[in-house]
Amino acid sequence: MTDSEAVHARYSRWWDTYFFVITAAGAAAVVTSGAGAGHRGVAAAAIVAMLIVHATVGWRAARGPDGPFSIAVLGVQVALFMLAAASAPVASWLLFAVIPLIFQLAPVRLAIGAVVLVTLVPPAVDLAAGTGNLKTDLVISAISAGSGVWLGLWIIRVIRQSTERANLIAELEESRAEVARLSHEAGVTAERTRLAGEIHDTLAQGFTSIITLIQASDPELRDERLALAVRTARENLAESRAIVAALSPSALDAGLTDAVRRQTARFTEETGLAASFRTTGEPRDLATPIEVVLLRATQEALTNVRRHARANEAAVLLAYSPSSVRVVVRDDGCGFDTTTNGGFGLPGMRQRAEQVGGTLTVRSDPDTGTTIELEVPA
Repeated sequence: MTDSEAVHARYSRWWDTYFFVITAAGAAAVVTSGAGAGHRGVAAAAIVAMLIVHATVGWRAARGPDGPFSIAVLGVQVALFMLAAASAPVASWLLFAVIPLIFQLAPVRLAIGAVVLVTLVPPAVDLAAGTGNLKTDLVISAISAGSGVWLGLWIIRVIRQSTERANLIAELEESRAEVARLSHEAGVTAERTRLAGEIHDTLAQGFTSIITLIQASDPELRDERLALAVRTARENLAESRAIVAALSPSALDAGLTDAVRRQTARFTEETGLAASFRTTGEPRDLATPIEVVLLRATQEALTNVRRHARANEAAVLLAYSPSSVRVVVRDDGCGFDTTTNGGFGLPGMRQRAEQVGGTLTVRSDPDTGTTIELEVPA
């Protein structure tokens, strides 16, 4: 339910209570009036019928748009009122309920005409009965009609202003939520930039220094332990650079598809292994946290291929569907036991996926290699 609908529903509930109270009071006045028993019975029956009509279909018509249904309901209610007023003049007090009802059910122009019509009922009854003063009755009817029209227009204006105010409040709340979201994203981006700088200035440069120092002491790397140290340092240097690239705001400037493609190409350059990349579906812009999770999953999966898979080739798929996006990294390596191995960065990938409502699926077999699939709703 929108805010404007909520405002209308709140006013409608108050109106229903008012209508039932006034109409019930009118019925009581008719029953205790000095009119003949037959006339009292007809008037009371007409008023009870008004209550039944409103309780069954009238309330729904009052809440819906102006149209044939609401006009038909209004016609029935006005006819019942006229019958009650003609049978027992005291029923004319029901104008206090009928006039607001008219503005509930009819467009403004039609409502004004209907108000004039119903306010002429009391003098018409007096004229037919030969009682009362016609001029006085007409003056009272004119005052009643003017007051009724003014009251109806005032109520419509109040409801319209309340609806506009509710819509404005809703827009302000949406704007505030959007500002909060943008502020959060700006803070996250700033923190990523800071971390990228820290990693670049510490870990990446540290690994570079280790490689340089070892190669300076043994350029040919004849010592297997030194060769292993250099290889390990290079792997960690590559991963550090990948993390810096993922954390850097510019990593995703060209979009997720381009970032994953570049990451796959970098993997081939660094390892010499064949790595293919393809995409399916229609690429689209995603929320930054989702793009970061997908890119980091790609990097982590390719790092696992480089470090552990002993694979000959790898394949990366980025698939867009109407309700989700998934990245799939496959290799033809040695595989591992997914039921017992909690390493290879899988817990971190799974945690990042859960943070954006996604899921991580890992399938591995010594004969077919490993497939890592991360899917997020988007």
